[in-house]
Amino acid sequence: MKITLSPQRRNDALTVTKAGDMLTINGEPFDFSDLPDGATIPAGEVPSEWIVGPVDRVSGELRLTLILPHGPNPEPWQSFPESIVSPADGELDLPWDTYQETSREPVTGGTRVTVTTYRWRRPPTVEATTFIPSPPKPEEPGDVEA
Repeated sequence: MKITLSPQRRNDALTVTKAGDMLTINGEPFDFSDLPDGATIPAGEVPSEWIVGPVDRVSGELRLTLILPHGPNPEPWQSFPESIVSPADGELDLPWDTYQETSREPVTGGTRVTVTTYRWRRPPTVEATTFIPSPPKPEEPGDVEA
């Protein structure tokens, strides 16, 4: 199987699972096991907004093109994705948008805030760690300095 990815600016997500010649795209199954060698399903005949162009089988290999959605600032691996060739059964490892998460952890005397960036096929990167001190406790009535 060879899946070519066609990048497109979209806000929705794409999940694809492969089982033999069947692809499940965002929960909807498409079984291409009956497509004989040398045959082509013309562009637009497969009822999926994600499959663009024809689906064909050449020398036993199923070939198709999927839209690859990306956000407003795609990384190079989204703008110029490599084809997926002979993927294993299971969920396909599709390029995804870079995103950041902010975590807050209570620590002695305040809160530690950490910003981590997640990129496809790259280890998480800690972009910033900040300590925010707790506000001083108000004095209790009757507290008197000696």
